[in-house]
Amino acid sequence: MYDIIIVGGGPAGLTAAIYAARAGKSVAVYEKESFGGQIVFSPLVENYPGIAHISGEDYAGLLKDQTESLGVTLENEEVTAVTKTEDGFRLLAGGKEAFARALILATGVAHKGLGLPGEEDLIGCGLSFCAVCDGPLSAGQNVAVIGGGDTALQDALFLSGICKSVTLIHRRDTFRAEKKLVEKAAAQGNIRFYYDTVAEAYLTEEGIITGLRLKNVRTGERHDEPFEGVFLAVGQKPQNEFLNGMVAVDPEGYLYSDESALTGTPGIFAAGDCRTKEVRQLTTAVGDGACAALAACRYLED
Repeated sequence: MYDIIIVGGGPAGLTAAIYAARAGKSVAVYEKESFGGQIVFSPLVENYPGIAHISGEDYAGLLKDQTESLGVTLENEEVTAVTKTEDGFRLLAGGKEAFARALILATGVAHKGLGLPGEEDLIGCGLSFCAVCDGPLSAGQNVAVIGGGDTALQDALFLSGICKSVTLIHRRDTFRAEKKLVEKAAAQGNIRFYYDTVAEAYLTEEGIITGLRLKNVRTGERHDEPFEGVFLAVGQKPQNEFLNGMVAVDPEGYLYSDESALTGTPGIFAAGDCRTKEVRQLTTAVGDGACAALAACRYLED
């Protein structure tokens, strides 16, 4: 029985663990993938106050080390079920039970695909969601990045340093990304922009991506273009399905909660990208983690 179990080991979850442990609570963090969350895949973090620049992987490592130094239990297991008990909550993870008096949900989000035929089978065969992880495999090649937000622009900039050319494909006529990122990408000699364009199909040979069938949504014109790698940055979806209705969610599956971290279910708190919010950034994630931990501590004391 822990005082607090945190589901999700990204910046929000690990920050919550640090605050809760410093408040004298017994804490465990369950993370099904890599501790540090998606920030691990960011090649360069330049907008975190007090740190001019750091790789996402290095930042995640520092955060994990700090959490462990406070005696927090880190479990690399997926939580598959949560039920209410008389004293708190029962979790099932890796075939084992764990119990907590309070829960903090910091489950983050997962990458979205395009939903095109054969997409799942092409992951790792020319199709990737992580430019940092798989970009080196495309060194010296012509690649495409699909998306229009900060992640897409960051991926394109990273890939431009190792690939022959990068084609940034966006379905609208303007990017949602930060203006500085767009300007930086436009200044790169080997990045080109395709606006008002969507991918209709993956072109393949022997199960390997060889290109994309593209359509201009304004003119309706289609053409096939060769690419040796395709990187998707088209959005994310929350990972809250295992809760089975225990906590209220919005139509897209995000936990209803604000900066107070309260979910409406006594004893359960939300932090980070998995909750309803306007801004999903590293700084807002760690802020959420601190708020959720303090709210959980108050709940336990009351």
